[in-house]
Amino acid sequence: MEKSKLKLPSDDPEQLMIKSQGTSNPDYGLEPEKRSIKQLLEYGTINLDKVSGPTSHEVVSWIKKMLNVDSVGHGGTLDPKVTGVLPVGLGQATRVLSALLNAGKEYVCIMYLHKLETRNRIEKILKLFTGKLYQRPPVVSSVARRLRMREIYYVDLLEVRENHVLFRVGCEAGTYIRKFCFDLGEALCSGAHMVELRRTRVGTYEEDNSLATLQNLKDAFTIYREENDEFYLRSIISPMEKMVHHLPKIYVRDSAVDALCHGAALASAGVCYVDARIKPDTQVAFMTLKKELIGFGIAEKDAMTIYKATKGIMVKNNKVFMKRGTYPRWDNLKINNIE
Repeated sequence: MEKSKLKLPSDDPEQLMIKSQGTSNPDYGLEPEKRSIKQLLEYGTINLDKVSGPTSHEVVSWIKKMLNVDSVGHGGTLDPKVTGVLPVGLGQATRVLSALLNAGKEYVCIMYLHKLETRNRIEKILKLFTGKLYQRPPVVSSVARRLRMREIYYVDLLEVRENHVLFRVGCEAGTYIRKFCFDLGEALCSGAHMVELRRTRVGTYEEDNSLATLQNLKDAFTIYREENDEFYLRSIISPMEKMVHHLPKIYVRDSAVDALCHGAALASAGVCYVDARIKPDTQVAFMTLKKELIGFGIAEKDAMTIYKATKGIMVKNNKVFMKRGTYPRWDNLKINNIE
């Protein structure tokens, strides 16, 4: 199976319905791609390629010192010996990292079988391990060892060479691949253990041109600081909106933005575009018409109800990221004479 055909739940595209047309005043807010380097260092994210050796906590600590920013966080811990994609949030963007908890992960793993098995038998067992599985975290883990359910979205067998098995697995956040290998070995009645692991995806964070090493980041920041050349740093730091790419969204008119920034719930009158994926009690991202992230909310209604509603509260406010005053109060707003 080709990699392009392997899909995580977060790959579902945005499905916007136009509830009402809206125009955004260029005097307020700013498209994420036009933010200054100073703003990106406060509201940015990095697709980091973690190397084997340091802990995820050590990596973000180094970045904090390197970029001289107040806070840095990561979206999903990788064990010291595990390499690969580690989403990093800078400044206020660290508060958005929680959006990646439901984004889905992908790993490439080398598993060692304790006795030889045929490729055909390995493939049959891997198919059995696709879907919802019960898993108890290993002894050495950061969570309580309670039995819990995790979903395996796909397993793609890449290569079998004697006792070594190379496979790609897409899974729900919180899945332990080391335990997954152990359970595969038990099912094969031969025993198995994980030899090497690399994370290749966290939602929309992938092994692509945006993946950067710590050395890349240091060099880019040095060039920016000493030569005032932003090109390389901009190629590494993305707007924090990348972290909510997979979330269902509601785009609101300018007159509703500041109210949301003050913690108000979203009423029907403030909605311009609504994502058809929205269901009651699901997390929703509030967006401006310039595609800026305002905050998160919990949907009270489904997408079609929100689309048809003429009044009432549609989404409760849950968390706000945008600074108050970025957009003026509704009663002071001028939007080219459009309310």
